[in-house]
Amino acid sequence: MRYVVIGLGIYGSNLARDLTDMGHEVIGVDMNQTHIDEIKDYISTVYLVDSTEEATLNVLPLRSVDVVIVAIGENFGASVRTVALLKKMGVENIYARAIDDLHYAILEGFQVQRIITPEQRAARDLAHEMELGAVIKSLEVDSRHYVITFEAPAYFHGIAVDDLRLDENFKLHLVAVARRTGSVNILGVKHHEPEVVYPGKDGEATEVRPGDVFTVFGALKDFRAMYRHIS
Repeated sequence: MRYVVIGLGIYGSNLARDLTDMGHEVIGVDMNQTHIDEIKDYISTVYLVDSTEEATLNVLPLRSVDVVIVAIGENFGASVRTVALLKKMGVENIYARAIDDLHYAILEGFQVQRIITPEQRAARDLAHEMELGAVIKSLEVDSRHYVITFEAPAYFHGIAVDDLRLDENFKLHLVAVARRTGSVNILGVKHHEPEVVYPGKDGEATEVRPGDVFTVFGALKDFRAMYRHIS
């Protein structure tokens, strides 16, 4: 896929690099020469233009890309004006970053394809981690349900996965268990790649080891209840 990423600050540049690493073609846009210089060797193409000016936006290949991502976060006015101009120009697939509730509400009014809230999501994940005393990653499915990944607590170690009965005991649906396996490359550097060990083959039992990573689906309140129970 081809993407245009407008705004190459910390968030936008990291997003552009990640998309490139995934094999996508990324066109970066920023009005700051330093931002352009820092990323120009890592992505397909860069443009030094002011996205708040319609004349300069017209030089971008907006019609030949799949998604335009407005990653501007620091300048509220520039973000809103850029989105407004993109909508005026008939760009259909716009993803836009929102930095607060007001920004989010305005972007909703533009009916962009997707609104991205990285700061709020990061803050929420950190709050969950601090509350539970565990490192977790979460994907919100709706206001109550999440897909959550977390490292197996010591309470799980040595127990067969099926014997945990997460569904029965905590109303959490177990999706998978991954285990980090070590491998050495040609330079002798050791890498740890995750490998799914549950569900296993032919119904064989899987005993939980330290470092195993669980992925579950369920309500956040039930996930909290599980952690409080095992603590």
